[in-house]
Amino acid sequence: MRYAICAIISIACTSPALAAEESAVKLVEVRKIWDAGRHNAFTDLIRCDGQWMSTFRDASAHGNAADGKVRVIGSRDGKQWESLALLESSAGDLRDPKLSVTPDGELMMDVVLALVKPQDGVRHRSQTFFSKDGKTWDGPHPKGDDNFWLWRSTWHDEKCFVVGYRTTLPREQRFTRLYRSPDGREFATHLDQLYEEGAAGESTLLFRPDGSCVCLLRHEAAARVGVAKPPYKDWMWKVTNERIGGPNLLKLPDGRLLAAGRVYKPQPHMALLWLDVEDGKLTKFLKLPSGGDCSYPGLVLHDGLLWVSYYSSHEGKSSIYLAKVRID
Repeated sequence: MRYAICAIISIACTSPALAAEESAVKLVEVRKIWDAGRHNAFTDLIRCDGQWMSTFRDASAHGNAADGKVRVIGSRDGKQWESLALLESSAGDLRDPKLSVTPDGELMMDVVLALVKPQDGVRHRSQTFFSKDGKTWDGPHPKGDDNFWLWRSTWHDEKCFVVGYRTTLPREQRFTRLYRSPDGREFATHLDQLYEEGAAGESTLLFRPDGSCVCLLRHEAAARVGVAKPPYKDWMWKVTNERIGGPNLLKLPDGRLLAAGRVYKPQPHMALLWLDVEDGKLTKFLKLPSGGDCSYPGLVLHDGLLWVSYYSSHEGKSSIYLAKVRID
């Protein structure tokens, strides 16, 4: 089916922080691109072979639900979208899909299965699926250790790296583990405990031109930022000044690091921020139209614009939105 455009918003925004850098930001437009499910959330976005693809969870509620499925939608122009695939499991709730492209040119999707009925102590199982066209998916392939939520894979030097957090411990004791894979199908532990101080959650990795890796990690007090040089065994961590949910990172052509996710003050909303790794500082420069249950962005740079997928409930129903932002 095809989905009609619900809304377009055009806003200009220049912040004091950006003015200091002689930079301007313009929110060119925002479109609601999907709201067919009862609860549409936890997005990602990719452009592959001239086509846009977005993926997200289609379920009855935000929390664990037996009916949680993963939907993939596609578009040639970013305006008209159609459903390409719907993945589901009889064992439980499929959550947090993330998209990447393997060195061989295949689409890879990270998914977490939350079992409706835990089996032998297993509550969560991370998985991967593979596709050549976004319509037909091969999988699931087990990924990492059971009861570790492996959140967003990142490819570097033809290897796949991903961070997982332990789900069966009390929140204050949760730690993260770094995994590595040569193909996205077989994952081995690269570092048993990446961040050990507890309360860890979702994270994203970004590899810089000098080979160093940056990790932006969700923490219920304030986000942590970690940095390591190859072979990524020795990490230095800093506490940032912002609590951020569903984090994502992108490097701009001029070298600046752009972060995105749910910011909690004064009320939860979807935001774009600059990340200063050396100072461990996050500086918000743009609030996207959002509120309530929101966040989990996908980020793509294309033709001079930043494309951002995210979900939000500020218009009532949790729906999928696509924003275009110009950053000069």
